[in-house]
Amino acid sequence: MQSMHLRFNMFGKKKVIKQYNKENQKPVLRCSICTGEQVAGFKDINTGKFEEVMLIRNDRELDAFKKLYDLKEISKEY
Repeated sequence: MQSMHLRFNMFGKKKVIKQYNKENQKPVLRCSICTGEQVAGFKDINTGKFEEVMLIRNDRELDAFKKLYDLKEISKEY
């Protein structure tokens, strides 16, 4: 069962913050070799299914993703 939390930013827009199952999912940064695009999300360790959470365009956004989910490190997949 996956629950979601709502967070409001200063302009009143809602941000949905997904919680992940730490036992069955691991944080992953998917990186494209061709374009350099990076997407942060969670990969199910049993099925291999990837759930995209946010596009990462710079180090600041990666740090925000880590802080949002209280992550120390995140593995990269190409």
